[in-house]
Amino acid sequence: MVHTIAVAIIDEAPIFETAIPCQIFGSPPPGHTGPWYELLLCAERAPGPVALRGSSGLADMPGMFQMVAPHGLDALERADTVIIPACGNAWAGQPPAVVGAVRAAHGRGARIVSLCSGAFVLADAGLLEGRRTAAHWKHAGLLAERHPGVTVDPSVLYIDHGDVLTGAGNTAGIDLCLHLIRHDLGAEVANAVARQMIVPPHRAGGQAQYVETPVRRGGRDDGLGPLLEWALTRLHEPLTVAGLAAEAGLTPRTLIRRFHAETGITPLRWLHAQRVMRARELLERTDLPVDRVAAQCGLGSAANLRAHFAREVGISPSEYRRGHHRDSPVPAE
Repeated sequence: MVHTIAVAIIDEAPIFETAIPCQIFGSPPPGHTGPWYELLLCAERAPGPVALRGSSGLADMPGMFQMVAPHGLDALERADTVIIPACGNAWAGQPPAVVGAVRAAHGRGARIVSLCSGAFVLADAGLLEGRRTAAHWKHAGLLAERHPGVTVDPSVLYIDHGDVLTGAGNTAGIDLCLHLIRHDLGAEVANAVARQMIVPPHRAGGQAQYVETPVRRGGRDDGLGPLLEWALTRLHEPLTVAGLAAEAGLTPRTLIRRFHAETGITPLRWLHAQRVMRARELLERTDLPVDRVAAQCGLGSAANLRAHFAREVGISPSEYRRGHHRDSPVPAE
């Protein structure tokens, strides 16, 4: 069954966030032959062009860009997923027709997603009340002030509640859309899309929005890149913070400090996320028993895999395999 995504485009929304779902869901990656999405561009006064601006700054090139939306807001009524990539003015009330259409779509069971300032539309629709919500750090104070019942978290990239997902601005919107593909179609397809776009295939939602990346003076510094590549080829081994630090020629304390500066998370959290990602790929591509999957991705036992998998993915490995297993699995070496 084709999964329908309706993108609600609002007048004077920033062009970057608006373009993200078009780029990611518009067409499948090269070589993909499985199910894909039907993408509908929707607007209040469709069909016709919608004026967009350069960025979320109100004075930044207003009306300098246009996007044609062939579908009206009634298309939200039949969409499986509704995406609000951004609003036109976070400091004003959101368009009542859009707010009402989003509320109605959620009421009938659609998955609702906001990128950047699109969270203001979801909040006006009452969908964020009592929920922890991701928001761009520059909008967090305003969103919290306007909607005191919303717990605004300006530190993370995105938050997934299942029926409602919120993401911070700019590239965090790419991360959230790849997260949707990973959930719907599997890690292999999400990785293929990321590879085509030349972006990281997976940044965990809890990763920091802003990190300080130190650059050494007087010479080249590749940061932690070589160490991460080294670790990714050894996920099946018993890697530790001390072992990673030794490989990098650092003390454990220095490694943890540099790791947080460059990735926004701890070494162990990064390792767990990468091992779960590897487990997802093995569950999709092979018929290996769960305990063998656990061993090959470095999580040791089936029980340990289930615990980490449930925390990262929200379902058990067996459930994930039933939903994402390929018809012709590839044997693992």
